[in-house]
Amino acid sequence: MESLPEIKDIQLPDGVSVFPLAYGWWVILAGIIFLFILIKLIVWGIKTSRKHYALKKLSQISVDSPVHAAVNMSELLRRICIVKYPQANSLYGNEWLQFLSEHTRNTLPEKAAQLLVNAPFMDIHNATYQQSDAVELKTFCKSWIGDNL
Repeated sequence: MESLPEIKDIQLPDGVSVFPLAYGWWVILAGIIFLFILIKLIVWGIKTSRKHYALKKLSQISVDSPVHAAVNMSELLRRICIVKYPQANSLYGNEWLQFLSEHTRNTLPEKAAQLLVNAPFMDIHNATYQQSDAVELKTFCKSWIGDNL
């Protein structure tokens, strides 16, 4: 019985802790973060490539013939609307101008607006509109593309 004083009381171990995490959890966490960043980069790339493509097409439009330039710019804006705003595909005239104005910060000058509306129905060599009207329209289109893509 002499050995009994040497016996110590039962000591329970500390509770199981969540931290530090096992290596497997760190790998899973890193994978999720990597996938999130990859998806964001892909979405950003698609968005900027559409914008870059549209601005490149706009820069290729020559304003030497205002009516021809307006027809091409109208076509470009409508192509963008097919993708982004399908409800705008059937708009024409003042409704089309109002739609364009609602979706940008800038305003379209009156003469350039009439050029945009009337150009598809005019002779390409019509001298009613000046080259400056086409330049104003091109500036508006550039800002509209910047705001919507």
